[in-house]
Amino acid sequence: MTFSSFTFAPPAWPAWAIMWLLAVSVYAGLKVLSLVGTAGHPGQRTNWPRTAGYLLLWPGMDPDPFLRRAANVTPTTPTAARQWALAAWRITFGVMLIYLAAPIALGRSDLLAGWFGMIGLLLMLHCGLFDILSLAWRRAGINALPLMNHPLHATSLADFWGHRWNRAFRDVAHRFLFRPLLRPLGAAGATMAAFFFSGVVHDVVISLPAGGGYGLPTVYFLLQGAGLLAERSRLGESFGLRRGLRGRFFCAVVTIGPLGLLFHPPFVRGIILPMLRALGAL
Repeated sequence: MTFSSFTFAPPAWPAWAIMWLLAVSVYAGLKVLSLVGTAGHPGQRTNWPRTAGYLLLWPGMDPDPFLRRAANVTPTTPTAARQWALAAWRITFGVMLIYLAAPIALGRSDLLAGWFGMIGLLLMLHCGLFDILSLAWRRAGINALPLMNHPLHATSLADFWGHRWNRAFRDVAHRFLFRPLLRPLGAAGATMAAFFFSGVVHDVVISLPAGGGYGLPTVYFLLQGAGLLAERSRLGESFGLRRGLRGRFFCAVVTIGPLGLLFHPPFVRGIILPMLRALGAL
């Protein structure tokens, strides 16, 4: 049985299309899971238009703002126009990385070209389009906060993973893994379990369609969990790893240093580069 048949994808589908199929399937499952237990909470009601908007037009994993009885109107501020412009600029810059920087880099290194493409896609989707959706929902009276909360401003690993990077996945992991496991495993065990789950999900989406690099994304996220525990330890506190320049430096080293484990060469060469070619960038 081929991998494409295992995922019910047509045999002729390229690996990058199978990656998107897996990503959307995992996302859809987590999205539906995020609605479990929300009905009947105080101040909430079943509102089918809002529920449909949450499921289909919002990438976040916190349904609460969509189900509250009262709208959470975000007042118009002088910075609103700047936020729209910044999101549009991120999309534009992402397009430039994909269609200008990646082709230039390809003559020097295929991996470098792939990384430019990945960063471009990240800027377009997570930091651009998703911010525009957040702004649109808030303008409509639903307080859907941005998924990316200025990750470059993180002062520690806890700040980065808990408040700034992809808050959608954080919401699901915290609700369905960390909190239920906190009592039986303790804070350290629950933290490592949440990061292990994140690693397995990324292995499914990244390594399986790439046909290589198995386990490396999981190792990456286990390193993040270990770094977070080190940061919270007595020794980490004594070194000041949760604040100031030391905290920022430690966060950057732990998150950026082992990125090659997460986005390993088989993924870059087998998924990203063919996808960039299909998009006409290379």
